[in-house]
Amino acid sequence: MNIFRLTGDLSHLAAIIILLLKIWKTRSCAGISGKSQVLFAFVFTTRYLDLLTSFISLYNTTMKVIYIGCAYATVYLIYAKFKATYDGNHDTFRVEFLVVPVGGLAFLVNHDFSPLEILWTFSIYLESVAILPQLFMISKTGEAETITTHYLFFLGLYRALYLINWIWRFYFEGFFDMIAIVAGAVQTILYCDFFYLYVTKVLKGKKLSLPA
Repeated sequence: MNIFRLTGDLSHLAAIIILLLKIWKTRSCAGISGKSQVLFAFVFTTRYLDLLTSFISLYNTTMKVIYIGCAYATVYLIYAKFKATYDGNHDTFRVEFLVVPVGGLAFLVNHDFSPLEILWTFSIYLESVAILPQLFMISKTGEAETITTHYLFFLGLYRALYLINWIWRFYFEGFFDMIAIVAGAVQTILYCDFFYLYVTKVLKGKKLSLPA
């Protein structure tokens, strides 16, 4: 495992912990898109079905279980425990416009036409756009809490580091996965505008807002 993969995993874990702590400490999920979190739960569920069929390493298995567990814990907090604080009026992105095309693409473009491989491919494609409901929600409300922006920053950093990881593996291991690289690039591009605002506003103590 190279340093980019490891720091990518740690950034991903940091993002998840920041979000869970934010919800738990404030007893509120205001400003958080439940739809994005449901999509991420779908991502981890469909990607890590290999937990039932193979064992790679203790680290690999532990991280997968943590991701799945935290994803569903987040969904539970938003839609059950702190449901009264969930802002459904602004979380209105039509997720079917993401899930249906992504599902179709996974059937058409994959490494192997088998159930597990199609579901893995589906998860890769879906993760690249799963953050859109959250960004859409921020654009509708006009601003985001600082802690929410930290969550988004580490989530975007995770994808950027994984993109570098794929490039590293290509040059030093000869491993090349076009599906993962293209999907990672798309997701990183979606974060570019946010990264700019994060650096120019949030790090200077200002509130982040996206143009409506």
